[in-house]
Amino acid sequence: MSTAAMSVYGWNDLPWKKLQRAVFKLQTRIYQANRRGDRQAVRKLQRLLVTSRSAKLLAVRRVTQDNRGKRTAGVGGVKLPTPPQRLALARTLTLPTKARPTRRVWIPKPGSKEQRPLGIPTMRDRAAQALLKLALEPEWEAVFEPNSYGFRPGRSAHDAIEAIFTAVCHRAKYVLDADIAQCFDRIDHTALLHKLHTTPTFRRAIRAWLTAGVMDGTDLFPTEAGTPQGGVISPLLANIALHGLEAAIKASFPREMRVNGERLPGTPQIVRYADDFVILHHDLGTVERARQIATEWLTGMGLELKPSKTRTVHTLHEHAGQPPGFDFLGFTVRHFPVGKTHSPKVNGRTKSPRWRGFKTIIGPSRTAVKRHERQLAQVIRRNNGRSQEQLIADLNPVVTGWSNYYRTVAAKATFAKLDHHLFLKLRHWAAKQHRNKGHRWVVTRDWHPERGPWRFTAPDGTPSLNAHTKTRIQRHILVKTDRSPYDGDGSYWATRLGKHPLLSTRVAWLLKRQHGRCRWCGLRFMLEDQWEVDHVVPISHGGLDRYANLQLLHAHCHDQKTAGDRSRAVGIRVKDQPTEEPDEAKVSRPVL
Repeated sequence: MSTAAMSVYGWNDLPWKKLQRAVFKLQTRIYQANRRGDRQAVRKLQRLLVTSRSAKLLAVRRVTQDNRGKRTAGVGGVKLPTPPQRLALARTLTLPTKARPTRRVWIPKPGSKEQRPLGIPTMRDRAAQALLKLALEPEWEAVFEPNSYGFRPGRSAHDAIEAIFTAVCHRAKYVLDADIAQCFDRIDHTALLHKLHTTPTFRRAIRAWLTAGVMDGTDLFPTEAGTPQGGVISPLLANIALHGLEAAIKASFPREMRVNGERLPGTPQIVRYADDFVILHHDLGTVERARQIATEWLTGMGLELKPSKTRTVHTLHEHAGQPPGFDFLGFTVRHFPVGKTHSPKVNGRTKSPRWRGFKTIIGPSRTAVKRHERQLAQVIRRNNGRSQEQLIADLNPVVTGWSNYYRTVAAKATFAKLDHHLFLKLRHWAAKQHRNKGHRWVVTRDWHPERGPWRFTAPDGTPSLNAHTKTRIQRHILVKTDRSPYDGDGSYWATRLGKHPLLSTRVAWLLKRQHGRCRWCGLRFMLEDQWEVDHVVPISHGGLDRYANLQLLHAHCHDQKTAGDRSRAVGIRVKDQPTEEPDEAKVSRPVL
């Protein structure tokens, strides 16, 4: 799209579907060119992408409209540009040779008293980083290691956990549970730029962002190492910096084989999610040697393992005073001893001696459960003196979000304990609301046992509190190692999206009804997209809060639709669609 054509459109009138398809086609060609080793075509297509008006508009939209942290200002003080300002930014957007410092923001680390430093770039730098990321990400997605799952499109923490389950389900193993100390803050700039091996224009822009410095209050501090957390391109740069760790470890070990009747240990398995990774193998010596290789490799990138969070454990037995199992991404992975009657059998016979004696169980970690209990208590405490409807409205997102995250593992018993814990907390809250009444009266009033199952429900019957145990346990399917969203197979990624564990029942149902596409622009949804549930006929115009009046839209499409609703009287008739709300116990993950 030319500059003249851009001036004809307002921001909300731009043909976003056409722009997004043009950018995605270029990204697919970059991915395919790098897969076949055509570096010249990769560079040519990347230059074409970063200079295209479509990519510039899409980059500006992602940082000013789609991004949930768009209201956080950098040192420039700009929080949320207006539509005309967005168009002006897209017209003048180029990759910089110099960058302004980032603004330091401190946020608490979950489950710790420590704070994590974020570096918030200016709005212009954020848009330029998003533009460069559009060009670099498909190139590196074509070569990234198969067991890297963090900050990558189409991959999630659940894929990493499923990869670990696949690695340990048949055999008890030693595990190096490793954590890289201050990974984002210590990456060596020279080593990172050398590994990027990109064009001079891209190199200058990335160097400018890496060395821009950071403003903490009124003080300016230089950045001689690291990539600032909070930058749009920082997760991609961190993955590029850690690319090659898995290959370096595996290259030092042969495959498992027999030599002169002696069985060699074989290659260890590595699963990495951002700066956290585990090395798994049944031989302790192999794991210790892999740790030495990883330490030496990380030194070349200016990184090191964090001793306080790096340990060697065994999945079935105690090792060096450490209990069996390990925690990873909020999950606990371990083996539990079982009797001979639980051993896997075929036709009444045990399959193999190495299959005996344990069962693989993955569930929520104790730390994650305690953190969730504290969060529930805080929500209840904030609602002291408020109505029951307000309390339920504040609790439901917390309960549903946590349950969906752990719905892919053995969490049924944990869900039941949390529901009991929540019942005790809510009974105490209700007793404080009605100090002159007994517990029997309070429970009968707020839980309404005469209506059927005991659920914390408002007097009029709606809304009701969601229970952890209402979430169905359903295994997550591991992503294929050679797949990427840039490979062009839309049906594969749409099917995976419909089965993603973090989707609520309502969103999953709407995805199935809409065949995985946005009703406004017609494009397929991707996991990285921001989507919102919209009322076809707004509530303010007489619409009902029912499934027949709901649709799933991209966040930017929702903004366009809402702007149209406000500017004219809406006369949309609700389509004749099912009006009952789908039951969580009956709705399976949709196949799109």
